[in-house]
Order: sequence, then C-alpha cells, then structure tokens
Amino acid sequence: MDVIVVGGFLGSGKTTTIINMGKYLAEKGKKVAIIVNEIGEIGIDGDVIKRFGFDTKEITSGCICCSLKVGLRTTMNLLTKEYKPDIVMIEPTGIAFPHVIRNEVELMNLGEEVKIAPLVTLIDGSRFKHLMKEVKEFAMRQIIDAEILGINKVDLIEPIRIPILEASVQQLNPKARVVLLSGKDTGERFENFMQMVLPELKEVQEKTRVTATEKKSIPPETQETEDSIKASGVGSYAAEFEIEDGGSLSTEATRELTAELMNTIKGKVLRLNPEFVGHIKLFLDNGLETVKQSVTIYYEEPQEEIIKSKEGATPTFKILSAVSNVEKEALKDAVNSSVHETFEKRGIGVHKAENGHDHDHDQKHHGHHEHEQHGHVQRITSIKGRKE
Repeated sequence: MDVIVVGGFLGSGKTTTIINMGKYLAEKGKKVAIIVNEIGEIGIDGDVIKRFGFDTKEITSGCICCSLKVGLRTTMNLLTKEYKPDIVMIEPTGIAFPHVIRNEVELMNLGEEVKIAPLVTLIDGSRFKHLMKEVKEFAMRQIIDAEILGINKVDLIEPIRIPILEASVQQLNPKARVVLLSGKDTGERFENFMQMVLPELKEVQEKTRVTATEKKSIPPETQETEDSIKASGVGSYAAEFEIEDGGSLSTEATRELTAELMNTIKGKVLRLNPEFVGHIKLFLDNGLETVKQSVTIYYEEPQEEIIKSKEGATPTFKILSAVSNVEKEALKDAVNSSVHETFEKRGIGVHKAENGHDHDHDQKHHGHHEHEQHGHVQRITSIKGRKE
C-alpha cells in the first residue's frame, strides 16, 4: 500500500488534483482511498468528491493537525483492515503542516508493505506573490518541507512569468523537485508528475522496489506539536444552513443566489482585510444540481462550478470560509449577516441547520479542550479501480 499526502495552502487546488489523481489511478486498475480533512465540521470538498461518483463515508470527528494520534491512526487501521486499498491519499486542510501528517503515518508502523510517497505540496502559482505577502512564514514552512512542489493553476499564469516562478520556488526549497500542474491538464505533464509520486507506475516490472521512505524513528520531543491553525494567522468559520423550500429553486435561481451571496460575503471580508488570501466556498444543492462558488484571493471574481446532484438528494447549503489576518468572530459575523441579508431580499427563509456545527462550540464532543474550535471533518472515500 502506498500513502500519498497532498498538502498546500487554502485554495491551492488540492481537491481537484486529488480527483484527477484518483481517476488516473483507478483507470490503472488501482483501488484507491481518499481521506479528506476540512476546516470545521462542515465538509464541502468531501461532498464534491462524492459527486464524482466516489463513495464517501464520514469516519470520525477530530482535528488531523492536532489529534492525529487518535483520528488518523484509527482511520488508517480501519482502511488497511476493511478496504485493503492499493493507495491511500490524504488531503490535509490548507492550514495544516503536511509533514506532520506524513511523520505520523511513518510512526504508525503499518507494516513493511506500506510505502510513504514523497510529500507533495501544491502552490497556487497565480497567487504566489500575494501568499508571500499575506501568509509568508506559514506558506514558507509548507514549501520547505515538501519533496515535490507542484506549481498549480499554470493555465492562469502568463507563460513569460512561469520560468521566473519556477526559479523562485526552487530557490525556497532547493532539495524539492518542482513540477508545473493545472487542474485542466491531465496529459503528459500530469503523467510525469504521477510517475514522480509513484515511480512503480513507470517501472511496473520492478517488483522488488525498496520502500519509498526508510522508516524513521523520530523522538517524540522533536515532533511538531504547534497548533498550525494559530500559526497560520487565518480566521476560519464553517456552517450549514437549511433553506425553506430549497427544492423549488431552479438552477438559474440557485446560480444568481449563490453569486450574489458570494459577492456580499467577499465585500464584507474586503472591509476586514483588503488584500486577503484564503478560501471562501459555498455549496448549494437544490436537489437536482449543486452550484459551488469559490474565491481564493481579494481580486478574484467568484468561480462557479455546477455538479449534478446524487439521485434523491435533499437540498443543502454549506459555507466554509478561511481568510488571512481576519479575526474569527468578525468573519463569522460577515458570513452570517450576508446569508440572512441575501436570502431575506429574495423572500426565502433560511436558518442554521440543527446538526450544523459552526466549529466554535460542541466542546464536549471533541474531548481535547485546546483544539475544540478546530474540529475537522475526516472523510474517507473509496475508489475501486475501474474504467471511467
């Protein structure tokens, strides 16, 4: 079994990359499992992966970057016993240090047949200089630890700027292999990236390959214990809402509503930090289609994606926001007030879902007091090897 950790700051394109990787591996006949960890109890990326026809099941609540010893170990043990996948991919939240997760997996001693792939960190090339300005120290720590650095979203960068960006990134981490990626490109470049992550894809005949990473025994005192969410300087808030009669919204009405809502939230966030980076995303399922809107930086127009709903889906509405250098309470207020204003204007009733945790309460549920507000949804997705 190979374990691949794909990290990167908020909005760097981890979910799209993981979906592309999962499809590619499934086409090669591999059985793949994906563990997604998100900020808050509200999972959006796990839901998006689910819409691509992959079966997603929630395993546990707990923060991958602070209670790994419980959450991830249990999940990995369950996976290896029950699913027996060929490959496990882990997508940590954008405000975790990916090497912490990788180290934890190494220390689990899951057996000789478990190989840890080189650590992948994605960088959104189109926002690079803004990331270096807003969250420099945090982004640097993610970059320095990587073994493969994927400069992502190269389709959004002027070709003349790409070599300069490659050189800058390589300078920050001379040991890492730097690759260019785009969610829209799964051709030769993507194939080379996959072979870099899993060399056996190229050399299938070489059956006696040595484990990708030698088992390291890291003394407990040297392990990273710092709360990465505090270190990131990112305020985050996630919530789920119920819409009265949400099933009667047409696709067009859903698109208009989500676009207006995203612009309202973005406007309020801009007043809190005019040069924010991060990820604001919302997900409205009217029972037939799901409209997803997302913004990752202050100057970006909302990006829209329409995904077909699962048959018999109940209308759902989720928001996940994480932005640089903004206090959590101010962000929470900006999101909640925007939701109520936008829906009220259209005469549609909306209220916080009963089971929707906005991750700053429900303290008994988590049991480790210093990290309650950082509860992360941990989901696992199983992809059977099959032709798409």
